[in-house]
Amino acid sequence: MSFKQFIKHLLIIALILVIIFLGLNFWLKSYTNHGQQLVLPDYVGKHITEATEDAKEKSFEIIVNDSIHIVGKPGGIVTRQNPKKDAKVKENRKVYVTITKFDADVIEVGSLGVMYGQDYESKKRELSYVEIGSKIKSRKYDPGEPDHILEVWYKGEPIITKNVEKRKVAIDKGDTLSFVISQRGGGETGVPNLVCNTFAAAQFILESSQLKLGDVKEVGPVSDINSAYIIEQYPSPETVQTVPMGRMFNLTIQQEKPQDCQ
Repeated sequence: MSFKQFIKHLLIIALILVIIFLGLNFWLKSYTNHGQQLVLPDYVGKHITEATEDAKEKSFEIIVNDSIHIVGKPGGIVTRQNPKKDAKVKENRKVYVTITKFDADVIEVGSLGVMYGQDYESKKRELSYVEIGSKIKSRKYDPGEPDHILEVWYKGEPIITKNVEKRKVAIDKGDTLSFVISQRGGGETGVPNLVCNTFAAAQFILESSQLKLGDVKEVGPVSDINSAYIIEQYPSPETVQTVPMGRMFNLTIQQEKPQDCQ
């Protein structure tokens, strides 16, 4: 065998050894990587869609096992994961996550306790515990204690007043209720014309106008005060146009309807 042939054979053998070495190295790496431990990423704060896609690329499986409502957070955000970030796990590991709800939790008005006539600040604190906000819509004269709830509004509609309580209305957690609260002074109202109305009707008009009934003088025998007619009032719309809310009105009544009343 010539020197050139020897060199040629030597190079061929060397090439074969290199190929065998590279192939063996690749096989060992592949064998070693199969089932190896991987470091788990941090998915908290990511949207569930993004987390699922990332986990799939890294040979993990995301499973949603719970959802919670968090005021001010959009739905689908991962809030908790198990195992936690940086945990060493094998590929195809299931990662259980908790995400924020897409729809807000709701609370029925009836479960919020009594609101009409309650102190506003106390009720405001109570509602904050169930993540419902409160704001003052307006103030209205009332002869009772000031800063007490007279009306409750939600989404532009009254849901609680003196005579109304819509107990089945569902309030979204994180939403705000608007309140009309009482005040003792500062308001005025027009003077109603009570003459020719029955006593019962006059009482209703006074109450609706946030006015009070004062002295009642009877002219002649009155057998049924509610059906008796007003013949005089003080103050009168002929002498004054407005009075402070809560003003008392003195009335004179008689049983028969006056001839000049239509």
